[in-house]
Amino acid sequence: MLSSRRRQSRSISWSPSAPAGRPGARTLAADVAAKTGNVRANLASVQSGRHPLSNATENAQLFDYEQHTKAAFDTIVPTLKQISGLQHEADFERRSQELAQKQLGFELPADILADAWVTQLDMRRLFAWCVFQTYQRFCDDFFANGFMSRTETEFQAFLIDCGFHTLDISPCADGRLAHVISYVLRLPQRAVRRKSYAGAMFDIEDSIEKWTETELQRFREGKPTTADIPTRYLKTVVYHFSSGDPDHEGCAAHGSDAGRAAQGGLDRLKAFQTAVENSFCCGASIDLMLIGMDTDNDAIRIHMPDRHGEIDLKRYLDAADLYDATLSMRATQAEEYVAEQVRHAAGEMSDGMQRLMSYLLINNFSQIEYVRQYHDGRYRDIGHAERFIGAGIGFEEVQLRNLTYFAYMQTVEEAAADLDVGIKIFSKLNVSHGLPVPVVVRFDYHGHVPGARERAIERCQRVDAALCDRYADLADSGLLHTLQVVRDCHAGERIEVIGTSVKDEVTEEAH
Repeated sequence: MLSSRRRQSRSISWSPSAPAGRPGARTLAADVAAKTGNVRANLASVQSGRHPLSNATENAQLFDYEQHTKAAFDTIVPTLKQISGLQHEADFERRSQELAQKQLGFELPADILADAWVTQLDMRRLFAWCVFQTYQRFCDDFFANGFMSRTETEFQAFLIDCGFHTLDISPCADGRLAHVISYVLRLPQRAVRRKSYAGAMFDIEDSIEKWTETELQRFREGKPTTADIPTRYLKTVVYHFSSGDPDHEGCAAHGSDAGRAAQGGLDRLKAFQTAVENSFCCGASIDLMLIGMDTDNDAIRIHMPDRHGEIDLKRYLDAADLYDATLSMRATQAEEYVAEQVRHAAGEMSDGMQRLMSYLLINNFSQIEYVRQYHDGRYRDIGHAERFIGAGIGFEEVQLRNLTYFAYMQTVEEAAADLDVGIKIFSKLNVSHGLPVPVVVRFDYHGHVPGARERAIERCQRVDAALCDRYADLADSGLLHTLQVVRDCHAGERIEVIGTSVKDEVTEEAH
């Protein structure tokens, strides 16, 4: 439960079940505390029927993908435990390779197995190798076979029709939000810009650069719209909280305080808008959206404007409430109900923004049902359970919850705070059990730009060395291992492995 001080600091929220046009009586704190009970109360009704606006077929496909991918990572430790028990057997190397090939799908480094008789099997190196090999196989599958079949052009056309040419989303770097695009919001990942930061405190200068690049492309190439069309750049922050354990499993960067997380996101959004306005005198071309996400069940809330048109932390529409309110309706009735609730809460907000908000809330219905159907309404791992840290630029293939902790960067120094949070998380997940922190250092590049690949490799090597310097105690004791990869994102190629701390040379199986 939230402390009494936190309860007193929360204000009235918008309740979609209240009569149209009137604010509901629940506070943010009361809403957070009540979520777990609401999930249990509604689970029985969901089990007997599906929401008319949810996509059961897509849910089944997403669940299969989630289970298959995570199982590959989660098989590593049990397999290595079996191999550890064989190390004093006469045919240890052969039996170990057979076991690894059968259960993991690849062989282990022969030199690590061959040296085991001298001292002890180096389980830390083997664990890191297995994580990196599994990541490579996961990436190869993603880029070879694609992910889902959502039409990017269809969504882009809808976005433009709503009055926006770009949707730029900055979620928290927490792995529990890594699936926010493809699962929670059900958007085509290549049609949305995603860049994650600890606490969703995005880099304003980086966002300005992206805005400038986007506007220049509109002016020079007419993509995605020509400069004379009055569409806007929509910057969105997704903060998070935990309804089941709000004081411990919320956002670590904000002290597990939902109010602080929301306020921090809003402050950063306003600062970005002001920065563009002051630099280019066109802040009106920037629109803002603030979304809260309950990482226990993936339900979102979209904050609505106050009477002055400014985003109001006290008022929001909650997708879980809307889901429950429309569960027994026909599809058209449910759509109209959601649109009506948005209209009553929206004030002077544009029709296009209202349509987009309704679209996102309805999209979230499928994810709410996904969690209720496949995870009994609440994830078992409501806390951190990431498998590796992703550092650098790229990782579009990571669309799964609790798979990766993100640390986007060009240099370690600029992302030191994000990295420190990630290392703290993995100190509990891995280091406390004697396992190393696996870090994938990755830089994507545009292959049509001369020298881009070489610069990406240099960045990989520089960041890798800086990581080992910053966390020297972990690296020196074998508790930090890295994999360096680059990828030509322009050509849509699979990742290319440059090096790894596990082995001195990159093997052929590592590409």
